[in-house]
Amino acid sequence: MTKIRTDFPYKTRHEDLRIPMPDGTLLYARVWRPVTDEPVPALLEYLPYRLTDWTAPRDWQRHPWYAGHGYASVRVDVRGHGNSGGLPGDEYDATELADGVAVVDWLAEQEWCTGAVGMFGISWGGFNSLQIAALAPGPLKAVVTVCSTDDRYDNDVHYMGGSVLGVDMHAWAATMLAFVCRPPDPRYAGEGWRDLWARRLEAVEPFVHTWLSHQTRDDYWKHGSVCEDYGAIRAAVLAVGGWHDPYRDTVLRLVEHLPQDRVRGIIGPWSHQYPDRGLPPGPAIGFLQETLRWWDHHLKGVENDVMAEPLLRSWISGSHPPATVYEELPGRWVADPSWPSPHVTPVTYAFGGGPVVVDSPQQTGIDAGRFFPFGNDADLPPDQRDEDAHSACFDFPVPPDGEPIEILGRPRVALHLMTPAPTGQIAARLCDVAPDGSSTLVTRGALNLSARYGRDRAVDAQVGEWESVGFELNGIGHTFPPGHRVRLAVSSAYWPWLWPQPDAAGFTLDPAGSSLTLPVRAHTDDAISFEEPEQSPPLGVSSPKPLETSEEARPERLVLRDVAKGEWTLQVDPKYGGTRVYPDGLEYTEDAVETYTIAEDDPLSARTRSEWHIRLHRPETAWDVTVDTRSEITCDADVFHTSDEVVCKEGGEVVFHRTWEKRIPRTAG
Repeated sequence: MTKIRTDFPYKTRHEDLRIPMPDGTLLYARVWRPVTDEPVPALLEYLPYRLTDWTAPRDWQRHPWYAGHGYASVRVDVRGHGNSGGLPGDEYDATELADGVAVVDWLAEQEWCTGAVGMFGISWGGFNSLQIAALAPGPLKAVVTVCSTDDRYDNDVHYMGGSVLGVDMHAWAATMLAFVCRPPDPRYAGEGWRDLWARRLEAVEPFVHTWLSHQTRDDYWKHGSVCEDYGAIRAAVLAVGGWHDPYRDTVLRLVEHLPQDRVRGIIGPWSHQYPDRGLPPGPAIGFLQETLRWWDHHLKGVENDVMAEPLLRSWISGSHPPATVYEELPGRWVADPSWPSPHVTPVTYAFGGGPVVVDSPQQTGIDAGRFFPFGNDADLPPDQRDEDAHSACFDFPVPPDGEPIEILGRPRVALHLMTPAPTGQIAARLCDVAPDGSSTLVTRGALNLSARYGRDRAVDAQVGEWESVGFELNGIGHTFPPGHRVRLAVSSAYWPWLWPQPDAAGFTLDPAGSSLTLPVRAHTDDAISFEEPEQSPPLGVSSPKPLETSEEARPERLVLRDVAKGEWTLQVDPKYGGTRVYPDGLEYTEDAVETYTIAEDDPLSARTRSEWHIRLHRPETAWDVTVDTRSEITCDADVFHTSDEVVCKEGGEVVFHRTWEKRIPRTAG
């Protein structure tokens, strides 16, 4: 249970203001400050998700809390979003990052600031915190980056193992198309809101056009990927992730590559959420208190013990039955003094048996769960037995009278295979199989065979010849108990996570040249604990007709099978927020549905569709605006076909309507 704190060392106040950029553009900001005559350090959270509505509930949990502890906590909307001026650009483009540096410098120059600045954020805000730190503005002394990535190509929403990440290449591009088309709010943007909205809409270009046009790791993806030069980061970095978040490997890489005197890592059991919010899976921690220690040391010079903490604190989950949601997972916290850890030893398990043909039906992956779990009821993968049946499975028993196998880090697979086609994919899932046969997904990884020599090139497979390939699975902390089986399941399809290759002819796997290597961690008794989570009082947003209780509510994840046609459809409601009413009178309605369809024997039948409806309504002023979008992707052997449509209305009258149709060559993904 999260404690709501009302007593703080400082009384606080907040104000909205506009921060000038060098070109004259004004960025909209909300600043919470302690009531004091003394200057204080500033903390910045900088992202495009609209501080006056979309992230406002989350913002009020933490920014006033920091202000109450003696910091100026600042939330800024990126150029072209919310009530900021200017036009929207691509994610993390050079303008966004330059603006971020300008905001850091502006904060440092204010009379109420000591000149020391920290940045924090989750997801987009965690990304650009690292990216701006790599630009090394002088005042930026410390960063807290949560659920973020150092590698925009291979550890983001676009590609996985060199394959198009169909589920989020589509879904996130569609989401951002809807988001970027939302209007400024006249209550905060003033009378010029309509002209600003019109200019933005004319500048909109679906992100998917750019993302699909760069199918290998080229300079486009290297921009903003701090793994290209970790040495550029001079600020102290606290990196935080969750085992159910797709970005958790970034924490492992940051603690490995940044100097130990200015980096620490924490990986818990969490989804794509701040660790104090109490959303499944838990347990939650006192994340704000933990970060306060970080800020106090690096921004105020307080001699506390934050840098005496282990380099990496990780949660190792106990074995658990498969489920799509867990309020809390069993497990424990462990400490590692360095990474790679002296407590972790790679242990290799050789496959057994004769050659096996792996030719999975195209719907394999339908039970993968959500790429970005948010703590919703249907986010996590269900029992994997159906998926295992479509895969080649290699089991390694844990002796009933033996010790548990505890792993921490990134498992690795080495596979000896032969393919009948020049293109193909491999998905590998590590599962915990209980004595009753239930199969819990532990972690997974993938490889597009064209990327086997590197993500920066596409090389066709050698048809009819044996080749050895290897790749890592995503990092995990997990315990396999005695009597269970460690299972590696290998498939040639994983829809809708991986967009299928045109041939999709599978491959022959030779167990004699194949193996699984687990990062086995020796058991240690570590005294790791965190305070209970606490936050500042909530904003007071209400949900009078939440989607989850309405009579028309759709399932979060619905799988439909047309038996006669051999066609499978996955329908997803992302459940970001539904309908909510804000204390300032705004009624915000949001509804989205994503659809992924494929025929079990035809890789070229893959198609995606996303529909969004957003309404912003202020009854007291009769302001009533809607944004409706439709986004689709299909493909043939040579080309991706994208189709997008936007319809914006004010007072029921169409003020903007545009469609885009684009053909993008399939060069690698």
